[in-house]
Amino acid sequence: MRANYRMQRLYVDHPLAAGGTIATDKTRSNYLLNVLRMDEGAELLVFNGRDGEWRAILRRPGKKQAALELAEQVRPQPAPSDLVYCFAPLKSGRLDYMVQKAVEMGAGILQPVMTHHTQVPKVNVDRMAANAVEAAEQCGILSIPECREPVKFDRLLAGWDPERRLVFCDEDSETNNPLAALQSVKERKLGVIIGPEGGFSDAERDQLRALPFVTAIPLGPRILRADTAAVAALAVIQATAGDWK
Repeated sequence: MRANYRMQRLYVDHPLAAGGTIATDKTRSNYLLNVLRMDEGAELLVFNGRDGEWRAILRRPGKKQAALELAEQVRPQPAPSDLVYCFAPLKSGRLDYMVQKAVEMGAGILQPVMTHHTQVPKVNVDRMAANAVEAAEQCGILSIPECREPVKFDRLLAGWDPERRLVFCDEDSETNNPLAALQSVKERKLGVIIGPEGGFSDAERDQLRALPFVTAIPLGPRILRADTAAVAALAVIQATAGDWK
């Protein structure tokens, strides 16, 4: 069933079931009543990443309080995406963009990776999760990606499931076309790793190339910024080996 993009969507961290009512906190009530200017009887869609999407009716038990009365489920909960998106953290504004686009492109797990050339030493995982929720609200997505704590590059590779194909975006590839390499991927479990602004170090590139579960791909003849590379890589991977097929 297709998403309804005309109705306001809201993520709620609350169980959803027929006949239920959700009492919103002060922040949510203010958002619904004063920012969105909704009133008694207004309809919106709510989801929690577990119980599908529901049509809800806004109620006003108090002058400054809003509650959501669950009317009916309009979309069942799909299976969560299994695509693991690994990336070197960027500065906050560009990281926000990268996270939002990764969610839109179907990433199921967001894994920050600390590489040799990573310029941002810390990641605000709560902010990353908030951006993931915002992207899901805006784009009709029902599953909220898992946002993980950063991990060092070596530890990521050491703990990687060898049955999950890891696609490595290699700026030093001898070709410009990623299709041939991706069309040979047979695994259904996939991951992708994007390097930092300075690229992977030679040692990191050698580590990746030596692993049997890694596939190296180019991303065309131009050098892409890390956040642009994320969108390009996820698009071509989903189209050839992922859930666009």
